Amino acid sequence: MSRGGDMVYIPDDSDFSSFRDQCESLEGWHCRYNKAGVTVWSQGQEESCTVQKIKTRISCKDVPAETLYDVLHDTSYRKKWDSNMIETYDIGRLTVNADVGYYSWKCPSPLKNRDFVTLRSWLPLGNDYMIINYSVKHPKYPPRKDFVRAVSLQTGYLIKANGDGACVLYYLTQVDPRGSLPKWVVNRVSQFVAPKAMKKIYKAGLKYPEWKRKHDPGYKPWVYPEQNTLPSVSLAELSVQHADSLENIDETGLTEDHLSTSDHEA
Repeated sequence: MSRGGDMVYIPDDSDFSSFRDQCESLEGWHCRYNKAGVTVWSQGQEESCTVQKIKTRISCKDVPAETLYDVLHDTSYRKKWDSNMIETYDIGRLTVNADVGYYSWKCPSPLKNRDFVTLRSWLPLGNDYMIINYSVKHPKYPPRKDFVRAVSLQTGYLIKANGDGACVLYYLTQVDPRGSLPKWVVNRVSQFVAPKAMKKIYKAGLKYPEWKRKHDPGYKPWVYPEQNTLPSVSLAELSVQHADSLENIDETGLTEDHLSTSDHEA
């Protein structure tokens, strides 16, 4: 999503509009999975390429768009539903609708775990909401020895209100996992990981109102910026995270047979 070079920027209306168009358009997308209200598409890359663009859509009955928007912002609640997450925290704020954050992700064994540092920006548009991010470098959060630093070229959510108390969620991602991953991993993401992740978010949306009532119900800094106590980060401190500057791990020799049995349930 970055505009080239090392200039970090905060997405503007045209970036959000472009992201929305990608979510809603079917042109150039190939359907990989369509079952039980979840659809997954991939786009524009050879099947053997690990830097695929993947898009997922799920209809969420009984979950208003604003509730799902809160779920995706609320890092305290994320620990309750995102079983693939190892750690996440906000590093600092850039503007009232942009921040920098850290996220580490448990990959199925024997693959190495991945982590990200991203610039995230969000935009409510009437009854619809968008959250988008891309990878940046922060001098205080360099790559760690216990993780492979992956690169989000563009990742985000579009939440569209759909009638009374329902919504449709789109998740679009193009990530360089910094590894020569075997083809089965890429296929598994579209056939298994992505649909399961979307169902988890939907279930999290159903349970969120009750959870939030018991956990600081008035605290929503993504809605009320005056509540945000994060330290300020300057754009000048950041640079674009280029994938080619990171270590590339060769995991092509791993087969699906290596996958630990517990990961089929992860």
